[in-house]
Amino acid sequence: MIRRTLLKVCASTAMAAAVGLTMTLGAHAADTVKIGAVAPKTGPLAGGAVVTQWPNVELWVKQVNARGGLKLKDGQKKIELIEYDDKTNPAEHIKAVQRLATQDKVDFIVAPFGTGFNIAAAPIYAKYGYPQIAVSAISDKIEELTQRYPNLFFTLGTTTSFAEGVRDILVKMKNDGKIGNKIAMVNVADAFGIELADAARPLFKEAGFEIVYDKSYPLGTPDLSPVMKGAKASNPDAFVAWSYPPDTFALAEQAIIENLDVKAYYSAVATCFPAFGGKFGSKINGVLGAGGVNVSSDKMQAYRAAHKEITGKDADYWASANTYVSLQILEQAIEGVGSLDKEAVTQYIKDNTFDTIMGDIKFENQFSNKFWTVGQWQDGVFHGVSSVNVDGALPVIAKGGWN
Repeated sequence: MIRRTLLKVCASTAMAAAVGLTMTLGAHAADTVKIGAVAPKTGPLAGGAVVTQWPNVELWVKQVNARGGLKLKDGQKKIELIEYDDKTNPAEHIKAVQRLATQDKVDFIVAPFGTGFNIAAAPIYAKYGYPQIAVSAISDKIEELTQRYPNLFFTLGTTTSFAEGVRDILVKMKNDGKIGNKIAMVNVADAFGIELADAARPLFKEAGFEIVYDKSYPLGTPDLSPVMKGAKASNPDAFVAWSYPPDTFALAEQAIIENLDVKAYYSAVATCFPAFGGKFGSKINGVLGAGGVNVSSDKMQAYRAAHKEITGKDADYWASANTYVSLQILEQAIEGVGSLDKEAVTQYIKDNTFDTIMGDIKFENQFSNKFWTVGQWQDGVFHGVSSVNVDGALPVIAKGGWN
């Protein structure tokens, strides 16, 4: 009887301890909001993600937690961030999202980095009901995609609007007598580059330009000297590259080596990176690129200062701000709903206007029609020179010599 009593006491004590431990763990988990983030830390697109994506996730999480966390109806809760490297591989990205949803059981996930990844991963985000605010993605299939995926939002613009921004600048330069009508055009052979090249060809031709060189190259191509040699041999007046970060740097290097003599030189993603200016200095004065910011805006200056102070890195002059804006929108939507109900948060994003560092943002049919299209390096700063519904654009200057 004594033995049985002791066993009962021990069993009761163990059960009570187990229940107590479970309650403690449950209370601990409930005190945080789990946010997942999947983007390249290795592979061809890592260079872009470690400049644009990861620092802004870090900045936002640290700022929110410093304020005490996200304000919900049942109290203020800090963010617990769970990160995965997709290795610039769509299959790895989808696998990581599935793990975040089913094993880590995160409450929300930051949208992917890159056009191709956002489109490829949209079905998996929709399957688990996560709002996907795509910031580093442009497409002319936005209407089709948003109808198919009611949780998918676009903030960076359409493919055609980006090509039109470049076209309009080249037309003005041609009309002002600064350039002729011959364009050399190259593109990275993925969804981003292919779509832009396809959109640009008819736009350039309709504007009276002749495309004298038209070449694509695979993502991650290690040697772009043949591409630049071919472009120079076509004797163009303007050079346009629908490029991603590794090739943006490599093409500029080859343009300097070959002394590509054009008054209009444009490359896409990463032209706005501080490292691009740091690497090439005054040689790139007048170089045009994708994106831009209004650096004189008070909100933008405060954001850039905080980015530097908290992450130790300079924000880029385009998609860094857009990435941060998407997180501001997510934060305001979660707090507006007051809970972690993904469906309700998605609907809140559709129905409301958000106060951001780029001004008020509102989605119409899951699309924000407010973005920069073209920027330019002028005296060491990458300024916005063409936009849709954003103020602060500067006049374009002609490209000088590389040396």
